[in-house]
Amino acid sequence: MNLPLNAIPNPDLLASPVVELRQYTLKPGRRETLIGIFDNQLIEGQETAGMTIIGQFRDLDRPDMFVWLRGFDGMEARKNALTAFYDGPVWAAWRDAANATMISSDDVLLLKPAWPGASLDLSGSKRVPQADLEKPCAGSDLQAIIVIRIHHLQPGLEARFANDFQTAALPVLAAFGASPLAAFVTEHAENSFPRLPVRASENVFISITGFASADAHARHEAALAASPEWQVFKQSVQSRMAKPTETLRLSPTSQSLLGR
Repeated sequence: MNLPLNAIPNPDLLASPVVELRQYTLKPGRRETLIGIFDNQLIEGQETAGMTIIGQFRDLDRPDMFVWLRGFDGMEARKNALTAFYDGPVWAAWRDAANATMISSDDVLLLKPAWPGASLDLSGSKRVPQADLEKPCAGSDLQAIIVIRIHHLQPGLEARFANDFQTAALPVLAAFGASPLAAFVTEHAENSFPRLPVRASENVFISITGFASADAHARHEAALAASPEWQVFKQSVQSRMAKPTETLRLSPTSQSLLGR
């Protein structure tokens, strides 16, 4: 499950064993302001502190949502990196401007790879130089998109669901045009940086897939709906679900490592 990016390899961007999926609810009309601050001012400081900013996205279906992923080398490394950044000069300089765009930043899932090799591999990726940045084309049918599915499970079923997904679902997804990129389950370790809350009571399995465009994803969904193999898989796992699956259709920003 490696990320297929045509870019110059960067050995410093390796798969992260701990990942946060963060969904921010923003004040109406403020998303582009936050993206400008984030992409231009907040990435380097976070990565200097010891984390990897994996990807940041516009939600195609929710115009006031900003979704992003960041990775860490472990739970202790997470504590050290977050302490260094949130007590440091970059966040002090931009905290008020960033927070002024937000209604809520507490929707956070703490994750780990669902099986060995299921994490995002960013070793072949690099960001677009600032001088070469294009204007955003959010929502374009020609732009690649990332799709994140959040499967909410009954307690204790993450490993079983992950095994069934790997063996039964992945081949079907790939056969109908998806590019599987990663799979995660809840990291149940104690929050090592309690200043930033996480949804600790959740039991989730998360899949991340890539598509060439929103149209390609729509065709993929239509093919799945007509697939007997996919219907068998869905029926086999239905009793394990705690609530309906969430689907996030995401357009990467110009400085996202994932999906560009």
